[in-house]
Amino acid sequence: MEQFAKNMESARLMVEQRLSEFFPGGGLQEAMRYSLLGGGKRIRPILALKFCEAAGGTMEEALDFGCAVEMLHTYSLIHDDLPCMDDDDLRRGRPTSHKVFGECIATLAGDALQAAAFQTVACTVADWRSGGETAPGLAAGVLARAAGEEGMCGGQYYDTMGDGKPHTEEELLEIHDKKTGALLRAACVMGVIASFGHREVEEGCFAAAKEYATKLGLAFQIRDDMLDVIATEEDLGKPIGSDAENEKTTYVTLLGLEGCAERVKRYTEEAKTALRSCSWGGDTAFLEQLADELATRGN
Repeated sequence: MEQFAKNMESARLMVEQRLSEFFPGGGLQEAMRYSLLGGGKRIRPILALKFCEAAGGTMEEALDFGCAVEMLHTYSLIHDDLPCMDDDDLRRGRPTSHKVFGECIATLAGDALQAAAFQTVACTVADWRSGGETAPGLAAGVLARAAGEEGMCGGQYYDTMGDGKPHTEEELLEIHDKKTGALLRAACVMGVIASFGHREVEEGCFAAAKEYATKLGLAFQIRDDMLDVIATEEDLGKPIGSDAENEKTTYVTLLGLEGCAERVKRYTEEAKTALRSCSWGGDTAFLEQLADELATRGN
């Protein structure tokens, strides 16, 4: 476990260093940087780096792809916090973007980060092709599907339209598979894409990466709902209990804490099993340990 923590921190620091090199200016760039460098676990870019390693590549090969995913994730958080969406005042223990810069600038910062994500992918140096497409082209397509109506935006739409209405477990799974799972899948698949320019990668690795991310995303979201009940505001760096206040259907309201814990355990095991369904060029031990760590996280 100590080695896992060291590997996690090494990957996180690599991501932090690269992210710090973007948007050094003032004005709108300052607002973009405020949210992008506002902390967080960096799970999505780390997944890209570690899936590249698992497929036989290096973390460096996937670094800019991973940073692009984090830019897109940050844009979604800025917009989620806006008064027209979740209307949150705190994010990771700091005032949200619209509280610091105003709604207009916060909205523009999110928009600009989304554009920057695709610019970062497009400008990644990769001189190999697959089926006539370049690595950046393939990765951009994956990221676009995760961001649009098939992914995050679609999930947020159905979540927003359902505010105040009861949901079944199946409906929640569908919403969160898009809202949370889509970007996790993109990170994992983009990591594999980054790896196979100079080496052979089994086709099944893509399916395994998608299945791992899907199950990880469900476990992650259910654990999130649990933490909204059992954690403190200091633990999460944002207000807790908002779901209950808004009479929002969550996994906890449907399943109770024990039922949620069972689902988290099941989806975590299914994520780990997915990794064993194909032959990898590298080691998947870190990814299995990451799934276990996220299942019991306290924030």
